[in-house]
Amino acid sequence: MHMIKLCVGVSSFEELESYRNERAHWWDADYGEDVHVHRTRMMPKRAAEMEGQASIYWVIGGQVVCRQPIQRLAPYTDPEGKNYCDIILAPDLIRTVPYPKRPFQGWRYLKPDDAPPDLGANENADSLALAADLAKLGLI
Repeated sequence: MHMIKLCVGVSSFEELESYRNERAHWWDADYGEDVHVHRTRMMPKRAAEMEGQASIYWVIGGQVVCRQPIQRLAPYTDPEGKNYCDIILAPDLIRTVPYPKRPFQGWRYLKPDDAPPDLGANENADSLALAADLAKLGLI
């Protein structure tokens, strides 16, 4: 089981890469050097199915454009006593075939059969732009 989430305030894959590199430890959570931490309000009920085998699929500009492997999920309680879930992610951002997705709040589960496939390592910028345009038209 995967997770899908809107990447709010980010307009491109490149901006997400930059944001990830600049804010690796923004949440003041120390899970090691080579991880990215994303904090969300709710702990997934299906966490056991996700840890070490799932990815978070990022929606940017109305399309799923990449995924990031989930290493583990950790509970976090802030100084005021509010509970959160820290999603500890591998630093790798893996581009996917662009897939249109309407806006939604929070995160959602994503079945593996519904997840867009990864782009091949030999894909170039022209094919990415073409795939994005075809996805907007609903053709892929």
